Amino acid sequence: MGLKAKGKQSSTSRRISARHFQGALDRWFRKHGRDLPWRKTRDPYAILVSEIMLQQTQVTSVIPYYNEWLRRFPDISAVARSRKTDILHAWQGLGYYSRAHNLHRSAKMVVRRFAGKLPRDPLELQSLPGIGRYTANAIGVFAFDQSLPIVETNTARVLARLLNIRDPVDSKSGRLKLWNASATLTPHCGARQFQSAMMDLGVLVCTARDPRCPICPVKGFCKAPYPGSLPVKKRQPPRLAMAESHSFIVKRDAILLERCRDRWAGMWMLPRKRTPATDPIHTAKFAFTNHTVTLRIFPGGRRRLNSVQRWFPIRQLQRIPIPSPHRRAIASLLTASR
Repeated sequence: MGLKAKGKQSSTSRRISARHFQGALDRWFRKHGRDLPWRKTRDPYAILVSEIMLQQTQVTSVIPYYNEWLRRFPDISAVARSRKTDILHAWQGLGYYSRAHNLHRSAKMVVRRFAGKLPRDPLELQSLPGIGRYTANAIGVFAFDQSLPIVETNTARVLARLLNIRDPVDSKSGRLKLWNASATLTPHCGARQFQSAMMDLGVLVCTARDPRCPICPVKGFCKAPYPGSLPVKKRQPPRLAMAESHSFIVKRDAILLERCRDRWAGMWMLPRKRTPATDPIHTAKFAFTNHTVTLRIFPGGRRRLNSVQRWFPIRQLQRIPIPSPHRRAIASLLTASR
């Protein structure tokens, strides 16, 4: 797959075009590349942590969590030895808690099956929970400098515009074209720097809205007549609107909490409650990928505890894994009750 916009090309000219593209991108990256903590290591475990955290979370939000996580769990064996409660407590605030569960399960499998060392083979990496083709290849590239294609949100946008890919990037045909394009452009040596540069190009120049085409270091290779119209995505269904009702019950210096299931499995939240006729004392909204939730908190009276509920001293709440919407609600209500 060549990069020149006009004329038929031989295999030799396609290789030269790719080399010229790589050179232009590399020169730009050396001046403008981002200084990110996970780019300063070749430790496969640290890179795994960064990649899992970066799934559906912005870089600026991830950096403090990444640094604190490595301080608390310096290697994959430390993760495997830890209780699920400790893992979830360290993860709280990042959201999408299935990532923390998968990281914990993966650590145990790496210790058991691979003697505590992440394998170099991307297919073996994909056998671990929560690790797909992108994450496996990212570890191969950034930890072991393997020449592997990478397609994530930013590189997908760059590739779609660069090669004028009109198929929806979230369709089977679109994904295939993107992965093939990345494989064609990735150099045999220096893939680590190349893929970092592709990501930074998407973040800093080839942005989702209002791409900065006049300053793009590889604009001469771009085939898209109207880059801002790409990438194409399939039409998404509207987000579902949901409501959840919970109780705020405090007794002396303790608060009643309930162990979460499903979405926040293993964490603690305010007890569920059937929506009463009274007005809530706290309301908040938060969003997930496919739905939004209106959280409504009502005052609660005396009640008999069930098997998933228990009292916690208020002074110990910082040690307990609590979903961020519930933690914010508790903090607000405790402040208001003083």
